[in-house]
Amino acid sequence: MADLPDGFSWAGVGCGIKESGKLDLAIISTEDPTTAAGVYTQNVVRATSIDWNRSITPTNQFRAIVINSGNANACTGDQGISDNESMATQVAKEIGASPDQILVLSTGVIGQHLPMANVSQGISAATKQLSSTADAFDASAEAILTTDKSTKTVHESVVFGKRNIRISGIAKGAGMIGPNMATMLAVIMTDAQLSEADAQRVLINAAEASFNRISVEGHTSTNDALLLICSGKSGVEISSQSDLGEFESALTKSCIELAKCIPSDGEGATHLIAIQVVGAESIADADKVARTIAASALVKTAITGADPNWGRIVSAAGYSGVSMQANQIDLSINGHEVFKQGQPVKFDEPKVSQSMADNFETSIELKIGTGCESATHWTSDLTVEYVRFNSEYTT
Repeated sequence: MADLPDGFSWAGVGCGIKESGKLDLAIISTEDPTTAAGVYTQNVVRATSIDWNRSITPTNQFRAIVINSGNANACTGDQGISDNESMATQVAKEIGASPDQILVLSTGVIGQHLPMANVSQGISAATKQLSSTADAFDASAEAILTTDKSTKTVHESVVFGKRNIRISGIAKGAGMIGPNMATMLAVIMTDAQLSEADAQRVLINAAEASFNRISVEGHTSTNDALLLICSGKSGVEISSQSDLGEFESALTKSCIELAKCIPSDGEGATHLIAIQVVGAESIADADKVARTIAASALVKTAITGADPNWGRIVSAAGYSGVSMQANQIDLSINGHEVFKQGQPVKFDEPKVSQSMADNFETSIELKIGTGCESATHWTSDLTVEYVRFNSEYTT
């Protein structure tokens, strides 16, 4: 059983936003006003909820977040703005808070108005069901899903001195996933005590190493959001530089674990692809090469077919725009060296292909020079099922 952070209550209900009748509205609440920070989509076309949350976070007065799935409330004009505010206002009234203490997240189809009668009923039901139990946590994790195959959760416990702090997180995302906050939502909860400035800083750093390094098809959503909520109920104050560094490491670990679940669950995906670029002169260079490889449809389809076609990987690195010498490039696939110092290496192609077919995760390690910096990016392969699913998404 998961060791959940203290000071939180959760609920997940079905209120008819989704025609399937599945759970589609979640609320996460804290006992007292507390710290919340956020990182949001970089898409200039964005959902109303994103602007609402940006105006509030970081804050030390957070009380709750309401999340609906099945409808993005994006590109919905003045009515969308009004609907978002109504959601926050109703939650505030139900729990005895003010609207500017309530965050809102929405996910689903773009350009459709929320069925507000259903949403209102869902908020009323969810606030009455708020609970600190594991079942309530699981229900909230399920209620935020759209095309996901299963829930995405993470739990971590870290010792500071003689006391434990706990970190738990939920996420959703399987398609419309591109680097730089890519449709994904994630909420990380901890019972550690942080200031809003420190929470914002560590969250930005954790996002850069995790959610900003995943993709499915490279399409950045209108609704992407990552939130960190700190109840402080453990009594452990994280304020010294050493404690902040340790907390950031634990937070980053949790974010990476959650982030990897998203391309692993990519629509139609049969492989998770981990691309590690080393030997770069800067982290930015390594990251740019990894992103370029991850965005290549030819690389992704090669992994789908268990084809160790190293030429696609090396050529993608070459057009990334990063300066490198071809005679310094080394490449391994699933630990098998296939290219060394700019030269093809004789390798057992059937064996490497079989290793790709037999394992869900395909590892690509590319050395591009003699530098000391590196970066890792995670993506999914590209399948016929992905094309079929997304060609029929709204029809």
